[in-house]
Amino acid sequence: MAEPEENGALFPIFILTIIAIPLVPYTFVKLSRAFSKKQRSIHCQCLECERSGKYKRSIFQKISNFTSCSNLTVVLLWFVMIFLIYYTKNISRENQLFEPFSILGLEPGASDLAIKKAYRKLSIQYHPDKNPDPEANKYFVESIAKAYQALTDPLSRENFEKYGHPDGRQGYKLGIALPQFILGIDGDSGGVLLLCTVGLCILLPLVIASIYLWRSSKYTGNYVKLQTRQAYYESLQPSLTPSKVMEVFVQAAEYAEIPVRKSDDESLKNLFTSVKSELKLDPKKMKQDEAKFWKQHPASIKTELLIQKQLTRESAALSPTLQQDFRRVLEFAPRLLEDLMKMAVIPHNEQGRGWLSPALRVMELSQCIVQAVPLSARKSSSEGIAPFLQLPHVNDSIAKKIALQVKSFQEFQELSSEERSKLLREVTGLSETDVVDVEKVLEMIPSLKIEVICKTEGEEGIQEGDIVTAEAWITLKRPNGLIGAVPHSPYFPFHKEENFWILLADSNNVWFFQKVSFMDEAGAVTAASNAISETMESLGASVEAQNNAVREAVEKVKSGSRLVMGKLLAPEEGTYNLTCFCLSDAWIGCDQKTSLKVEVLKRTRDLEGEFAEEGMEEEEEDEVEEEDYESEYSEDEEDKKKRGSKKKVNKKGSSSEDSGSDED
Repeated sequence: MAEPEENGALFPIFILTIIAIPLVPYTFVKLSRAFSKKQRSIHCQCLECERSGKYKRSIFQKISNFTSCSNLTVVLLWFVMIFLIYYTKNISRENQLFEPFSILGLEPGASDLAIKKAYRKLSIQYHPDKNPDPEANKYFVESIAKAYQALTDPLSRENFEKYGHPDGRQGYKLGIALPQFILGIDGDSGGVLLLCTVGLCILLPLVIASIYLWRSSKYTGNYVKLQTRQAYYESLQPSLTPSKVMEVFVQAAEYAEIPVRKSDDESLKNLFTSVKSELKLDPKKMKQDEAKFWKQHPASIKTELLIQKQLTRESAALSPTLQQDFRRVLEFAPRLLEDLMKMAVIPHNEQGRGWLSPALRVMELSQCIVQAVPLSARKSSSEGIAPFLQLPHVNDSIAKKIALQVKSFQEFQELSSEERSKLLREVTGLSETDVVDVEKVLEMIPSLKIEVICKTEGEEGIQEGDIVTAEAWITLKRPNGLIGAVPHSPYFPFHKEENFWILLADSNNVWFFQKVSFMDEAGAVTAASNAISETMESLGASVEAQNNAVREAVEKVKSGSRLVMGKLLAPEEGTYNLTCFCLSDAWIGCDQKTSLKVEVLKRTRDLEGEFAEEGMEEEEEDEVEEEDYESEYSEDEEDKKKRGSKKKVNKKGSSSEDSGSDED
């Protein structure tokens, strides 16, 4: 065992290692996120977005963001690491290996005469008779005299040349990386070591595991409470109206924790009056519907009224306390809507299919919350004036005037900039600056294209029970040339990235679904390359063909396409008219869909193989029987004929006993 002083010298190295292992990769992750945020900060440049202050940060906000608890902890740990590195470097100098030649200032292999001259020279400087300094005395005795003895004594020099030490071979030393004040306690070192071992190796992992299990027992991977997910799953129905989806959405356990104060009663009544027209109350049963509305959970009532304030763009009139609750409601909204979407499209029936209608309603609600557009602005047959309301400086009256001049929002987008400018200035009365802002937002709105196929890999056609591969290429184009961007949403107070949902469905059954983001190009390249490689490899393609296919897929991803692949089980025989939807959770009016006809054939592949194997087995049995008859009755041809007739009778289904009696 090493001495306590040597053990104490190991403790800073141990602490330095423990700090560096998590700190270095965590620092790289934070730096990569910081640089990636600069790339992701592609947002709208219109006046409304600038006035919202969502993307513009003051110096104090930047300082407050930098001086967060995690950032300060990282900086503090780096200072500790630098100090420990400096400290261990000095320790390594003090504990450096014994080098007699360097101590005497000589080169290895110096002669005895040179060694004596160097020793005399250093003796004049450090000998106790010449220099009364205690440090000089210590250096002379422990270093100079020891080096001179090691180089002049033949045995010591031989040991030094062979083993690197004048005393010969040195044994291994084991040390414990604990501070000296712990190891120096007489009689208590064993207990302290045991306590440290139990604390670091047993108690600390148990605490970390307990915290992780506690969080995983309450939350999903998307930081949504399991109680919320269960409530969503139980409340969803195959067909829901947007107002019913709102009722399901506000049942989240996160919203149940929002405080409902007694001072909020009057404010909530005023909120109810202001958004009463948006609550879809039946005029014939107004009192009953109002009473039913107020019988809900108080937190659900408050949440729904605050969301309606967001949809009507009247949140500025809220009191300061309600403003805090309002921001909290909207902060939870994106991930809760995503989880509600998953609960709508996961399997609900025996065929493993989800529900299309609730999924469409959830996406409509998400678009309206992000763009602050009332649900009443959307019509059942079309989008109504809702797409126009997401444009800057456009209100209900202006949107209705635009809708009278064009048939749809798509037609409005297809107009030339001069025609749009003339329409907006002459018909709606917008100024030139407002028209420029409208053009900026129109350049941000994406256009989507879907190419989808369903196939069975390695087989022709799709048969019952086959594993079908659904392959879809989603291409996104913007007039400004961007692929990944932050949507225009000046009334949504938080950073919101646009996501798209791919649904393959027939009537109200969702066969396949997946969420797609165009922000992460590197991840999309990796996913597409792996998917194409696995597909080509399963088909037995050559390496060159695989590389070409992967190269084409990478080019498509870089040009603004994303590959979506999924597996599903082929249903019963028949022709199925499917529809592939590409739905945005942030933009109104850019959703796309395409039709796909899938013909499922009757199952024949396995049956044909079984029949072929059975036929081969029967032929082999017949050949064996004929060989046996020939070998047994080769001398008597008449008996051959009789055996042949007997064989024919047996094949027709008669028993062997009957055929035997006929022969007799």
